[in-house]
Amino acid sequence: MRPADRPVPRWAAAGVLTAAGAYGLAAGLPAYWVFLAMSAVISGVLLQSLGVVAGQAGMVSLCQMAFAAIGAWTTAQLNVWGVPGGLYVWLPLAGLAAVPFGLLIGLPALRLRGVHLAIVTLGFAATVDVVMAAGSFPGVSQGVVVGRPAGLTSDRQFFLFCCGVFALVAVALAVVRRTRLGASWRALKESERATAAAGTSVPGAKLSAFAVSAFIAGVSGALLAGQLAMVVSRNFDPGQSLVAYAVAVMAGAHHAEGALVGGALGVLVSELLRRFGVPQQWANVVFAVGAVQAMTQGSGMSDGLRAALRSRRAHRARRSRGSGAGPDVPVAAAGPELPTPGPDGRPPALRIEGVSVRYGQVVAVDGVGLTVLAGEVHGLVGPNGAGKSSLVDAISGFVPAGGGLVEVGGVAVAGARGGTAVHRRARAGLRRTFQQDRVPVGLSVREYLRFAARRALSDAELAEVLAGLVAAAPGDPIAALDVGSRRLLEVAGTLLARPAVAVLDEPAAGLGHAESERLGAWLRRVPARYGAAVLLIEHDLDLVRAACTGVTVLDFGRVIAQGPPAEVFAEPGVLRAYLGQEPAA
Repeated sequence: MRPADRPVPRWAAAGVLTAAGAYGLAAGLPAYWVFLAMSAVISGVLLQSLGVVAGQAGMVSLCQMAFAAIGAWTTAQLNVWGVPGGLYVWLPLAGLAAVPFGLLIGLPALRLRGVHLAIVTLGFAATVDVVMAAGSFPGVSQGVVVGRPAGLTSDRQFFLFCCGVFALVAVALAVVRRTRLGASWRALKESERATAAAGTSVPGAKLSAFAVSAFIAGVSGALLAGQLAMVVSRNFDPGQSLVAYAVAVMAGAHHAEGALVGGALGVLVSELLRRFGVPQQWANVVFAVGAVQAMTQGSGMSDGLRAALRSRRAHRARRSRGSGAGPDVPVAAAGPELPTPGPDGRPPALRIEGVSVRYGQVVAVDGVGLTVLAGEVHGLVGPNGAGKSSLVDAISGFVPAGGGLVEVGGVAVAGARGGTAVHRRARAGLRRTFQQDRVPVGLSVREYLRFAARRALSDAELAEVLAGLVAAAPGDPIAALDVGSRRLLEVAGTLLARPAVAVLDEPAAGLGHAESERLGAWLRRVPARYGAAVLLIEHDLDLVRAACTGVTVLDFGRVIAQGPPAEVFAEPGVLRAYLGQEPAA
């Protein structure tokens, strides 16, 4: 295809249209409306900061105006000092000045969630407000205004500059969104446990989200200082942080268009209320109602818009292919037959000895030991309450192993001296899935598998692992998959990481009989295909018989039988404890 024949990328077309729209607004609007549009764009930059910490990472932050105040204060101080470069240089410096405070307020987030984190962040906002009010912003008492450099002196020019900053932040966040860091934020929102089990440091992901958020909010404060020329503490009232959070939730500020719409609504609603003589505080009620509605639906305005556009594109694609083209999603088919690994002379991929788990006076796991050989698919079964989930949590590091030994590939990850963190065990070759659906629905299939695998993968490689397991294409959004498919997708991501051992916790839950049979055949080929041993926790005994060469049975936290499935399931103790049957006379 010649360069002239290539279609223009959607992002390039959107960029051209946005630039043309911004220039048209700057040239055509009256001066007062240009000032309001400038306020909307600056608010949009602030909302993008909330889109990171709240929209993507799922944490509550009610102190964004405090970060903006720090950025504005820094800008005013640099102006008083006469630091060369003007706002072109002061903007990034203002953002950097807010970063240490973002990291500081992020530390409580390592332990706190929900309303407790909200109280801490709001307390920080109130503290900054008191400090700022006690001493005026630099230059205010002397009447020194924040000057604009050449080329930004008029409001129309500064409006275009603000639009450029908004676009730059949006592009930077879009780039980060495609990286493992961006994927870790969205995974964090869904499940901290699953994020750690995928080999990602949860504290690192949280602190990075707060740091990036504080930087962007600091930049928005610098823009506000440039717009108003002289700022005071009233411009950063802590209550405005609550309003900003509500608008971010309502508009879906984790997408650039949502942040822009939120900023525009914040200005327009207040202006309309002013023109009708209604107190502008009623705008806060409007935004609160919108935020409640968004939380009830589970999505903001930008999410709804993107879902509608995806649906429209899919409909048009179906129409262009015609009615006989078949479904959009490939049907899972059997993968290539691969040889079953040999049985003997193999080192252990996972070895545990004397692992115990206690919850107060309750002993959930009592001195359990088992070995999973390299190239083996080993089953772990037992009745409800037998201690299987507690054992898996101890192996993977979510609960202490009670002084027992856990070795992965011959390397101890837990022992008498304690154990390594969950994400470090995952990186050492111990990966696991969960009984509950913990796959982040904000990612596409491609993004999730690359995040779980911790490496770059081509679409061909992704399609190969999906074949025979999940009826999905790499570009499909995870939100469009059913729960059973998402659980199998979690299995695929776990194995793409090429671990020494994969602990699969009830992967067949919710699957039909035919799907379970296909999963059993697929699991038998895992050691040869991915080089990983498997510890399979299951209630489906037919699946265990089909996939496993060895099995361990737990009852009341203790091992009551180990060996080949046919022999173990025939033992009287297993029939009595697990199947509820008495052995035949």
